[in-house]
Amino acid sequence: MTTMEIKLWNDKREREMYDNFGELYAIIKATERLEKAYVRDIISPQEYELECQKLIAHFKTLASTLKDTVPSIERFADTYKMECPAAINRLVVSGVPATVEHRTTAAASASTSAATVAECVQNFITSMDSLKLNMVAVDQVHPLLSDLYASLNKLTILPPDFEGKTKMKEWIARLSKMGAADELTEQQARQLHFDLESSYNSFMAALPNAALVFLPAVVWFECLSS
Repeated sequence: MTTMEIKLWNDKREREMYDNFGELYAIIKATERLEKAYVRDIISPQEYELECQKLIAHFKTLASTLKDTVPSIERFADTYKMECPAAINRLVVSGVPATVEHRTTAAASASTSAATVAECVQNFITSMDSLKLNMVAVDQVHPLLSDLYASLNKLTILPPDFEGKTKMKEWIARLSKMGAADELTEQQARQLHFDLESSYNSFMAALPNAALVFLPAVVWFECLSS
């Protein structure tokens, strides 16, 4: 009985194309397994990142070579029923290892928090300075306390019952019942300044140890007010 050899290609060019298809298939499958291993803590973040970077680099090179024959990686995966959603996300959507992605997100979050801390410090100091300058009319004080309260609420590291939030909310409610031209009495202004100073000290104590990142902004605004 004779066997017939079935050719998958007609020429060298087609053979190279199918070889590349096989390599692309292997990269996607390997990336899927790597993603699952990382999620399950089977490999360390360092090992994962190194291997993932290699796979991404190979994928980018191969995808560029196959851009005319494989215009859509998602369609390629569907055609061969690969079912590799994690790999498609890592290779096509993200393009960087999960460890790098998380570090970038954390850095962005820290940057945003630092900016919000600086905003809070500025609002605290501006509010206290305005009282020292005898700016005690409701239409002068109310906007400053509103800005301070809003900035404190943006900072997620502060608990909901943080002293500064509670006191500023109470003062804003009290001022809202007064006329715009009304002024705080000397006793009220003194109490408000005391509450602001107390809240500011609590605010600084509430910042995490990692908040050394925030120090330049804090020092800058404190220097401006001195």
